[in-house]
Amino acid sequence: MARVSQEHLDARRRQILDGAAICFARGGFHATSMQDVLKEVDLSAGAVYRYFSGKEELIAAIVGEVLGQVRDGFEEAARSTPPPTPDLLVASVLKRVLASKESLTVDGRPAFPGLVVQVWAETIRNKELSAVLQEGYGTVRAAWTRIVRDYQDAGMMRADVPPEHVARTMMAAAMGFLAQQALFGPTSADDLAHGLRALMSMRDGADTN
Repeated sequence: MARVSQEHLDARRRQILDGAAICFARGGFHATSMQDVLKEVDLSAGAVYRYFSGKEELIAAIVGEVLGQVRDGFEEAARSTPPPTPDLLVASVLKRVLASKESLTVDGRPAFPGLVVQVWAETIRNKELSAVLQEGYGTVRAAWTRIVRDYQDAGMMRADVPPEHVARTMMAAAMGFLAQQALFGPTSADDLAHGLRALMSMRDGADTN
């Protein structure tokens, strides 16, 4: 019997995750059954359950993957000396994540932003998913905190603000951008970059006189 290659296994796992993401974005977590996922990916139950035990594990895998992409993007930037400015950094990471999910659509609209909002809502009742999200956001926040310290060390940012506070603010900007995508439709991450750049250019009123 021929062995199945790792490339084939990875492609099948990708197929399942993408199909599940579309189902969840279309109908919501609770209204979506595993039968809906099987129909979407056109696979047998045995083929899908080989990779995932059920909806909860699928959701956790989707969330973990996305947060991993975000964390990796920020950690890669943190290795630069100094890192790119916040406007460029947040926009570039968001562009990369959105581009990796652009094939996922529901009724012609990107499915990913709506899926993100559903995940946030689901964490209120799902302790396991909440733990996955907490851990993932913790790693992203830690990466941002290191970046802010690098800004401060390079004299690019005022040093009297705790790095953790700036990290949470930048994460809030990215999360708010995704929420607006879900509610109001697609916009370019460049819009967020432009807005952040304008805010970064502000000075205290006393400095303008």
